Amino acid sequence: MFYLKIIGSFIRASLQDEMAHRSNFWISLLHSTLNLLTGVLGVAVLFGQVDSINGWDFESTLVILGVYLSAGALRGLFFGPSLEALSGMDGEVWTGKLDFTLLKPVDVQFQASFRHWRFFRLLDLVLGLAVLVVATQRMGQTVSFPNFFVFLFLMFFGMVILYSILLIFAGLVFWSPGFLFTWVFDGIFQMARYPVGVYPDWVRLILTWVIPVGLITTVPAQAISGDLSELLLVGTIFIAAALLFVGTVVFRIGLQRYASASS
Repeated sequence: MFYLKIIGSFIRASLQDEMAHRSNFWISLLHSTLNLLTGVLGVAVLFGQVDSINGWDFESTLVILGVYLSAGALRGLFFGPSLEALSGMDGEVWTGKLDFTLLKPVDVQFQASFRHWRFFRLLDLVLGLAVLVVATQRMGQTVSFPNFFVFLFLMFFGMVILYSILLIFAGLVFWSPGFLFTWVFDGIFQMARYPVGVYPDWVRLILTWVIPVGLITTVPAQAISGDLSELLLVGTIFIAAALLFVGTVVFRIGLQRYASASS
């Protein structure tokens, strides 16, 4: 309950900050719309040339796009802005602003993960869910309750994977404060808007088990259609737990390297 109250305070502070710049709403709406249109256009162009690729057709790929947009929206809603605030030339590690976080009697990783909320990203979440619903209806099948439950289950673990990867990059910031590590990851994450099955075998292996962005989008989409294998289900849970552990260790070790602004 103590940490829930703190999250409530973070939310109120972030909401006040967001509402102080109301023009951001229209900018966010434009960004969300363009992101949606470019995503749908990319899928339409791809399947305008072929009917299917390795078993993936337009509708099933559109489901993945909906999951991708939803996952990106959840990332941008809370833990993404918080962790990304650490890096860069104006980041909290480089400028020493992390001192204020360290002085508070609350777990540092918790604060660094959930301090900043960006409520305008809810627009992306609504659009992502809309794409998901439309794509599912176009598939012409009813999603059973067990499949829907597994989908939500895998979406949760997919977000754990996404959080853990960003936490690892946040930990690496302590070795190179000015470098924006998330830029590297963002380029790879863009590949998750398409099924991993459309890529060559070696790329598919990397996107599934090395830098597992495919587990964030493709695997939950497979759960909707009931095409999910037990290996991927168990593997997603295992990878999520392993990455969360590694991310926590990297962040804690990196934190020991931090030299405060007063030192």
